[in-house]
Amino acid sequence: MAEIRTAIGLMSGTSMDGIDVALLRTDGDAVVERGSFLSVPYEPAFRERLKQALDDAKAIKQRNERPGDLSRLERDLTLRHAEAIGLLLQQQKLKPGDVDLIGFHGQTVLHRPDEALTVQIGDGQLLATESGIDVVYDMRANDMLHGGQGAPLVPVYHQALALRMPGDQWPVCFVNIGGISNLTFLDRDGTIIGFDSGPGNTLIDQWVEAHAGIPYDDGGRIASEGSVIMALAERYLDNPFFTAKTRRSLDRNDFRPPEGHEAELSDGARTLAFVSAAAILRSVGHLPTPPKTYVICGGGRLNRTIMADLVRLAGEQGARVVSAEQAGFDGDAMEAEAWAYLAVRAARGLPLTFPGTTGVWQPVSGGVLVAARRDTKT
Repeated sequence: MAEIRTAIGLMSGTSMDGIDVALLRTDGDAVVERGSFLSVPYEPAFRERLKQALDDAKAIKQRNERPGDLSRLERDLTLRHAEAIGLLLQQQKLKPGDVDLIGFHGQTVLHRPDEALTVQIGDGQLLATESGIDVVYDMRANDMLHGGQGAPLVPVYHQALALRMPGDQWPVCFVNIGGISNLTFLDRDGTIIGFDSGPGNTLIDQWVEAHAGIPYDDGGRIASEGSVIMALAERYLDNPFFTAKTRRSLDRNDFRPPEGHEAELSDGARTLAFVSAAAILRSVGHLPTPPKTYVICGGGRLNRTIMADLVRLAGEQGARVVSAEQAGFDGDAMEAEAWAYLAVRAARGLPLTFPGTTGVWQPVSGGVLVAARRDTKT
């Protein structure tokens, strides 16, 4: 029987709003014991630096390049992650020696799967030194070296969670609505399929920030006051991404928000919320059979307008939509938990990605394991 390890997972996603930190005990396989979770927001000035990093990163041709402010930003980002780990340890009255591994995602600043190029800034060795805990990081690169898209990586964790769901709810589709939405399709015969399904919160966030000066539409309140501009929605949903035979991983810049003259504030937010929901259902057409249950994770599940559209659209197909919490999980913590789970899998040499999830040629492991200085691991 495989050893059960205690791991911390760290996630800073495409929304760039902060660091999610989750504690997990797992064997990297069927054993999953979920622990505490916290989210540490970035201050506005640091978010602006992250946004600038997306522009700086456009010049990258090789993964180790750090043009502009990226080198200094990588260090600052890593130190913020170390501080977030310290907060969780303090909260749980744990010492670094009580934790076996950290799964460190870093911050994606460039993702060009068609060029086999993905860059997540974050210094794994510095994090290991600062935290006193061994770190697994850079978990996407090996997938790309073996023909994969480098994303999504979470499906294998969804598979472990789904084992706890009743049989009459299968096939199950986990949907993470982050900046970009992705889904995981699971069936009782072991089928596991995962891919990016379209824009999630990013377009809405960019729209309301540009036109209302706020970082996101809290609960979908702005959208709830508007109407869908169907011609604008269809322009997004007619994107070749949705009809292409090959599923591809998306970059944050693959879809852009509308021009200011195309909608007023609430109608724009309402239209983009509809697009977020409809994109998921449009992408589901690539699955071998319709899901019976959709489990919605990520920040988008808190947008009541997106959720109402999902319930209606999925209901037209005879499917049920539930939030992660209604299914017995934590929708805020799930991606960070996944990175803890993936770290343990990586340390064991187990596959992180599969032909059905990233398009990789064969199931492959990945990640770089770096050791903490033993004199600090107490």
